[in-house]
Amino acid sequence: MDMLKKLFPYSFGANEIKDLIVKIIVYIIGSAVVGVVIGLLSIIPILGIVIGLLGGLVELYALIGIVLVILDYLKVLK
Repeated sequence: MDMLKKLFPYSFGANEIKDLIVKIIVYIIGSAVVGVVIGLLSIIPILGIVIGLLGGLVELYALIGIVLVILDYLKVLK
């Protein structure tokens, strides 16, 4: 559990519904911004592949973060 808290520090501490919603929105907006930057950088063919892989990792991080926020809010994680 300590490793999860180190990798996803923003995902923990949502005690109220407004905190939960704000944290989920931050993850969604962050992922969208990275997606736009990746879309702009994908014009360059060689960078497009590397940036595409990096974008996939960022979106996976955001998805895991959202799941952890919800699980922490529901008190499933201790």
